[in-house]
Amino acid sequence: MITSITRGIGSRLAAFLSKSISGYQRLDTVAIEDVAAVLRAGDIVLVEGNTRISTAIKYLTQSSWSHSCLFVGSKGDSAEEGTLLEADLRHGVRIVSLKHYENFNLRICRPVGLTKEDTQSLLQYARSKIGYKYDLKNIFDLVRYLIQKPAVPNRYRRAMIALGSGEPTKAICSTLIAESFQSINYPILPKREQQKGYVSGVPVYYKHHFTHFTPRDFDLSPYFKVIKPTIEKDFDFHGLRWKSESPST
Repeated sequence: MITSITRGIGSRLAAFLSKSISGYQRLDTVAIEDVAAVLRAGDIVLVEGNTRISTAIKYLTQSSWSHSCLFVGSKGDSAEEGTLLEADLRHGVRIVSLKHYENFNLRICRPVGLTKEDTQSLLQYARSKIGYKYDLKNIFDLVRYLIQKPAVPNRYRRAMIALGSGEPTKAICSTLIAESFQSINYPILPKREQQKGYVSGVPVYYKHHFTHFTPRDFDLSPYFKVIKPTIEKDFDFHGLRWKSESPST
């Protein structure tokens, strides 16, 4: 009984938090098909959302990026095809098209050095989560911070955003992707082990729990390469055409 009540409240909160906020502006001028053309399997697409829940995530993480998706398609797939795996607030873990986010500012973060086998293992693990529900605990916690908007020192923000229960059949967007990369031991923002120091001259690291990761961490990580579609196309600023300003009267 309590579970069904909680689920009902969570569904209503999800609908409320998914509402878009007016005034959002996309600054990126890159066509969505140009974005699709540079995507590779295993890439992470960060999204600057414009919903109420996006506001809470941006506040807590002090970042523009409020959502993350994993590209599970193939090189050359169009923006219309279902190629992005995400954990959606209302629909859970699902596949959507890149076209779904064409009106938002985006950033591509690419893992470096993955073998074909690594990529296959990464995508297989992520795809195994399709159909899982969004973690309701994350919804309740974000509502609390959205309403109160406490003045939180920066050093405590990461601990606060470690939201969600971490249950194996539930997920949120960034934890889903973090868990997938950790399944192949790919680093995101590992911490260096202070006590052991080095083993055979190699630094020893340990992992954060996957529920501690936020969308901005993939942008900050030194192990992901930021991909700019215009630069990938051999951009030359000399070819730009600028509109002349009208003379003042």
